[in-house]
Amino acid sequence: MPRKSPRAARPHRVVEGSAEQVVAHVRSLIERKRLRPGDRLPAERDLATQIGVSRPTVRMGLHALAAMGCVHSRHGSGTYIPEMPALGAEPLSLLAALHDFTDDQMYDARRILEVGAAGLAAENATPEHLVSLADAVAGLFAALDDPHRFLVHDIDFHRTVAAASGNPIIAAVIEMVSGLFYDQRRETAEHATGRALRDAANMHREIFVAIRSHDVETARTAMNHHLLRARAYRAAERDQRGGRSSAAAARARARRKAG
Repeated sequence: MPRKSPRAARPHRVVEGSAEQVVAHVRSLIERKRLRPGDRLPAERDLATQIGVSRPTVRMGLHALAAMGCVHSRHGSGTYIPEMPALGAEPLSLLAALHDFTDDQMYDARRILEVGAAGLAAENATPEHLVSLADAVAGLFAALDDPHRFLVHDIDFHRTVAAASGNPIIAAVIEMVSGLFYDQRRETAEHATGRALRDAANMHREIFVAIRSHDVETARTAMNHHLLRARAYRAAERDQRGGRSSAAAARARARRKAG
């Protein structure tokens, strides 16, 4: 019996008058090189006229594009195509909430991405990247008594390493993961111990020195060591918080029995 040839996939139909039509229009402009990185999009009113939709529909389409990382707005200036590729963290945050991403999964993903990025940064970092990394390391040591401020410098350091890799795909993915990590970590940053923060600051300095020295293998090794140590400290925090919670529950039970 002759085999039936597979049917060709039907082209996706864009619903007229929908936010999807706005996305398709902007995508067409990008693909035809009518919009380039750094360009400003036409005003909402002009887009609405060009596409034949309402201004609220244009806004919905622009919000969808922003979530994809394809555009970003500047207050009082307009909507722009990003200079560098950017992936919105919102879809990953939703997946994290839906599937309960664990700390171990997060650190595994970071090691896969960031160890390689550190090696590339050792090859490709510019003087401007090195200045930014040095500033971030200095900020880490200056914030040893403030875990939340420390976290901001921590994230800045890793984002700069990603940018210094010279690979915009890697930089965009790490930027997205860093955004999720920051959102999760800021809820528990105050539990970090002084020892953990000082150890992390020292590890960041080692990574920086290796990148500045263009030592690829040392940069990779230092980043891997840092992320493994950070994961171990997070696990110790969880255990400590769990122990305190159990002790508090036991005391509450004892008070109830005594009453």
